[in-house]
Amino acid sequence: MKLVKSLISLSVGATLLWGCSGDSTSPTDQGGTTTSYACRADNTAQTDDLRIYQVMVESFVDGNPSIGHGTGYGTSHHMGDIQGIIDSLDYIQDLGMNAVWLTPIFNSVPINGQDHWADRLDATGYFATDYFAIDPRFGTMDDAKKLVEEAHKRGLYVFFDGVFGHHKDNVMASPTGNQPVGASNPVSYPESLPFFKEVAEYWVKELKIDGWRLDQAYQVPTDAWAEIRKAVDDASQQVTYTNADGELVNPLGYMVAEIWRGESDIARDGYGSKENPALCSAFDFPMRYRLVQTFAVEESGYGSNQGGLKLAEGMRTHDAYPAHAKPNLMLGNHDLVRLGDLIQRGNLAEPEDAEYWQRHKAAISFLGAYTGPITLYYGEEIGDELEGFADQVTNDCAIAGKCDDHVARMSGKIEGVTGITLTTEQADLKNYVKELMTLRSQYPSLAQGTRNNVVATTNAYGDLKTSGEESILYIVNTTASNQTIAISADKLSFSGNLNDLQTNDNVTLASGFYNIDLAPFQARFLSLE
Repeated sequence: MKLVKSLISLSVGATLLWGCSGDSTSPTDQGGTTTSYACRADNTAQTDDLRIYQVMVESFVDGNPSIGHGTGYGTSHHMGDIQGIIDSLDYIQDLGMNAVWLTPIFNSVPINGQDHWADRLDATGYFATDYFAIDPRFGTMDDAKKLVEEAHKRGLYVFFDGVFGHHKDNVMASPTGNQPVGASNPVSYPESLPFFKEVAEYWVKELKIDGWRLDQAYQVPTDAWAEIRKAVDDASQQVTYTNADGELVNPLGYMVAEIWRGESDIARDGYGSKENPALCSAFDFPMRYRLVQTFAVEESGYGSNQGGLKLAEGMRTHDAYPAHAKPNLMLGNHDLVRLGDLIQRGNLAEPEDAEYWQRHKAAISFLGAYTGPITLYYGEEIGDELEGFADQVTNDCAIAGKCDDHVARMSGKIEGVTGITLTTEQADLKNYVKELMTLRSQYPSLAQGTRNNVVATTNAYGDLKTSGEESILYIVNTTASNQTIAISADKLSFSGNLNDLQTNDNVTLASGFYNIDLAPFQARFLSLE
């Protein structure tokens, strides 16, 4: 998380020849040289199937009016807390998500005489003072423990946000006396490694969290990430909790990197190499930008008229990653502009237009068909946008709460919790999201399957997803016009009926082709029966 970040470079780097890592070994041998520590293979299905719901804690839901920061970046109430997340767990579960990611909740102690800008930074949580205590303006340790326990009862994993590369200058020592070393932004490695390893494993053991989102992961060397990842894996194997099915399980141990850059930088600074894997998952910024270019515009105002060709280009960026990589796709987060505002920024549609909602469904359908973990930012399920905001605000945007890198930090609108009454369009989109998340949970080929691209034109994009004997064709119209897409039986190596998993309608073979009708921006999930 940064207050100002440059736009990602979207050039497709040269394809790198990577492979899977070898057997797991200690990251550092007795001679001090780095050896391979492989990404875990025993939780592949669980990590691929992650459907993460992200909340910006200070702006989300005010569950305890007696506490709260009362300040921050963005236009929210700035009174969000842990209790507000607890109150929203039923909603998150009902939406079909199976994990929740909290922005940092560690204590950020003000420095004497600091100005209101520092107060606002404290509210984000990204410049913590005490990494081993909960910010009292968010709640207590008991609140955090209750949150994790209640989430686990509902089948929801819980991920904390780890800032392991920068901090405030007043960081307190760990329980064993460790502290970060060097400057505050970034800190020095390997000198700071003992402190941050202790942070990473402490919360797994203390609260049984399921892993970490890693802020500005490029600030930490890849060999240090291997050490921290092993510490999290080891800690996860030492504790258990009872999940929603009544099973005794270990925390998942998932870690996902934020590296807001192009694919070559993500490969180098996040995933590491075939011989020395660093992290096993990172947010798919290169694909995200192409996704919003297709169905809206990116923050710069650039939009693409290439349709499915642009989506295919985005998927090819994965060629730059080693085989152990698990990209995690999202539409937005607390540092990006909401899709609804980007649709309006491109003068494509307004919330009162049907196309506004069609474009949301199309973009979210791509997440539904994506192999690997996905993340939904709070409010995306109802097409949330900041009324009156679309163009970039350049003068005093921070004071107004409308800078591009924090405008999405709006008050959470949670049906049944915050008193919101959804419009017909919002309720329809929310139900669509729930339907897609249910499909992902029911059909392994969507979240875990191999992907074979079968359609990539200016009008449409389609992948054949396969897992075992299950195959599903995902296809989406990338235009505002009706389309009929013809796909040959040879292309699918199939001649039976295609069954629409949402409507139960069949598409039959005619003269060697499946002619698939698509309404504007419609996506279909068709099972090869």
